[in-house]
Amino acid sequence: MAGPVHQQPSYLLASLKADWTTKPLLQRCQELVKIIDDYPSKELHLIFPWLVETIFGSLDGVITGWNLRALQSRTNEYGIVMDFLDPSGPMMKLVYKLQAEEYKYEMPINYLPGPVKASIQEGVLPDSPLFHNKLQFPMSGMMSLSMSLNPFEYYMFNFASSLLAPKTYIAPIVTTTDNAYFVLVDTYLKYFLPTEGNVPPSPFSDTRGSVSPPAPRSPNVSFAGYGAHSSSLLKRHISHQPSVTADPAAQEIWRSETLLQIFVELWLHHYSLEMYQKMQSPQVKLALLQYRLNMSSMPCQPLAPAGPGSLRTYQEPFSPTEEHVLVVRLLVKHLHAFSSSLKPEQSSTSSPSPSPHTHTHSHASPLEEFKRVVVQRFVQQKLYVFLQHCFGHWPLDASFRAVLETWLSYIQPWRYTGEKVQPAADGQIRSVPDKWASFVQENLLMYSKLFQGFLNRAVRTDLVNPKNAQMVFRVAKVFSQPNLAEMIQKAEQLFLEPELLHHRQHRVFALTPSHGGSFLSARQPVTTDTVFKVKSHVYSLEGQDCQYKQMFGPELRATVLKLVQIIAQARQTAKRISDHSAEVAANNSFLSWFGVGGSEPGMGGGAFGAGSSEADDLGGPENVKKTHEFLDKALDALCQIFRLNAGQLTQLMASVAATEDDNSKQMPDCILGENGPVLTDLGRMQIINGLRRFEIEYQGDPELQPIRSYENAFLVRVLYQVSSFVNNRFGNHMEALCSRPDVLGRIGKHYLTNASATSASSSSSSSASTSGGRSPATRRLLERHAHPRLSLRTLASYRTLLSGLLLYLLAAALSCGPLSSTAMLLLAALLYDLLTHLLQHKAKAH
Repeated sequence: MAGPVHQQPSYLLASLKADWTTKPLLQRCQELVKIIDDYPSKELHLIFPWLVETIFGSLDGVITGWNLRALQSRTNEYGIVMDFLDPSGPMMKLVYKLQAEEYKYEMPINYLPGPVKASIQEGVLPDSPLFHNKLQFPMSGMMSLSMSLNPFEYYMFNFASSLLAPKTYIAPIVTTTDNAYFVLVDTYLKYFLPTEGNVPPSPFSDTRGSVSPPAPRSPNVSFAGYGAHSSSLLKRHISHQPSVTADPAAQEIWRSETLLQIFVELWLHHYSLEMYQKMQSPQVKLALLQYRLNMSSMPCQPLAPAGPGSLRTYQEPFSPTEEHVLVVRLLVKHLHAFSSSLKPEQSSTSSPSPSPHTHTHSHASPLEEFKRVVVQRFVQQKLYVFLQHCFGHWPLDASFRAVLETWLSYIQPWRYTGEKVQPAADGQIRSVPDKWASFVQENLLMYSKLFQGFLNRAVRTDLVNPKNAQMVFRVAKVFSQPNLAEMIQKAEQLFLEPELLHHRQHRVFALTPSHGGSFLSARQPVTTDTVFKVKSHVYSLEGQDCQYKQMFGPELRATVLKLVQIIAQARQTAKRISDHSAEVAANNSFLSWFGVGGSEPGMGGGAFGAGSSEADDLGGPENVKKTHEFLDKALDALCQIFRLNAGQLTQLMASVAATEDDNSKQMPDCILGENGPVLTDLGRMQIINGLRRFEIEYQGDPELQPIRSYENAFLVRVLYQVSSFVNNRFGNHMEALCSRPDVLGRIGKHYLTNASATSASSSSSSSASTSGGRSPATRRLLERHAHPRLSLRTLASYRTLLSGLLLYLLAAALSCGPLSSTAMLLLAALLYDLLTHLLQHKAKAH
């Protein structure tokens, strides 16, 4: 547990701990409110770390705290917790009260994200301003490093970390967007990053005046903020003012910047070593080298290995949860709304103009300046890496929808402007306004590179599943918005423009603190400045040696055509499943009148149940219809985005339809192993995409198959005993009869040879020609059951019993007795079966 630097015994703390487990939550909160109001900061300072841990839980997940992630709005405790943790509530009042006294609290770096922790332990200061002037270097070595945080930073750090803390308890199934934690994140974002007005001032003030921001870091550590960006906006703004108290907004914006930095660093700073090294620009590496030289003069020098690549041993086994991604999406959506709330007269100053930037900046408040650069400077780089990590490591299932919607939310900032958009005429999708072209250019990789990553996932996903088909449709619909594809294509053309040497030498200033823009002279053409921005964006995220693949280039177009082909194949598979389930439903409808239709639990399935298993897995015929709709719309959108002509699409669809019948008759690609066929990688892909499948059939003793829902269990068991007795007693006579070449031999084969084993044996031989056949054990089993035998199981079928009952009733109506009726039925069935068999045999002979 993290705590104050010098923890002293506290009677108040001991009293709270003693009463915490015995009193209800409402009473505890009421007592805390009174304690926060009445007690001095000296006493409150000692209970603060314990209180934070009690609320949010321990960073190692052992203590669950108030379990905000499982607290739903319908519970009684929800309102109490939300009032206590509100930005204007008692807990935040305690934070401000301690902030005024400038108390510090230690936080071990072990609970930082993997890349940050590994970097600090290797003696390299991370490039975020959040960590500057906060590290405490103990004499014991680098492994016990900690950070010294002020109360606001400590509180927000624990709040953000509780989302990542491992769960050591069985969490109930809850709605993620309705729990207390999710709502608190939304509340804090709206309070500290307001879309209207300024950040509310601190509700607490004492004789010393308002709460003061943390001290700025020393100027000798001149890091480029986030990547190649500048230092804190607040520190830079204050440095140009004669007094901190002259501008209250400048005094309060530090909370907004600190909140955002903590959220971004803890929620998005997760990636592999390779990605970490790629993110380090030459300018950042130079600054890190300077920091190492400065560290060498410290009395408590950290032990860092010499030479480059000191983080080569780092690999972070991090997998974000769906809840984590949904909270990140909430952050992205609010930051777009926050940035879009910039006043028009302030946003116009960010465009290139002949007047110096410094002249226009003096009229912008710190909050307006923060809005202008918040997305590009604080979020873009780490969100790009975070999404790339998710695209590459997330399972190929429907839970990827959370990652997908987070990505789509970021690349559509025009959805969060707060403007009332009138629907387009004739039901057409509204085009993307031209003013967002600069955003597309400065986020080119978010569109092109991540779209390529999605394509790589889509071609390996089961698109017959309606949820997966919907994801393809969602992406295709977003990118098919009018004017968006042209903006992306224009941005790619700007990136491919030849670059002047003069501009290369000044690339370090591409995203400098001004307005996320360029420090190029106003005399340079606007196009050159735009080229400079696009190149700086790509090089800062992918490195100087990146090999950019065009979204509208031939390589990606080939992948799109492959996806179109897979979509067509998925449509054919969905149609086949839908037709088969409809046929099974029609066959099953007659028996459903008598209550014997459909599969029953524990009956092992049957002819009726097994036929609709694929449709049941897809959620029924309704979802199969949805799959068709999603795939059809996705095809139309892809054709619109990449300008696929109708002839090319028709040819693809025809080739898919032609090969569908052939593929449905073939087994997936296999190799013959010791125990039978083994799937290859190609075979797995064929099964996933519904191109081929194994014929599922029973391979054991036909008489011992599971009892079907359309069979009488008692009769099946009794008739099996009877037929087993007859087969054991007269088995040799049956074989002799079936071996005769005359008519009696053919009749014996027809009635005594097992049809299931014969068909299975023939299908086994046909399968052997395609993929290596069945296993030796299966073939021996089928051969053993292929001997002549009597089977009476057909008589246990409800259909047979019902048909017999109807015929007995008809015979009774004709005044026939039971014995004569039975003899007539057996004779009629025998003659009909013999006649049918002889006709079939004669047809085969011809």
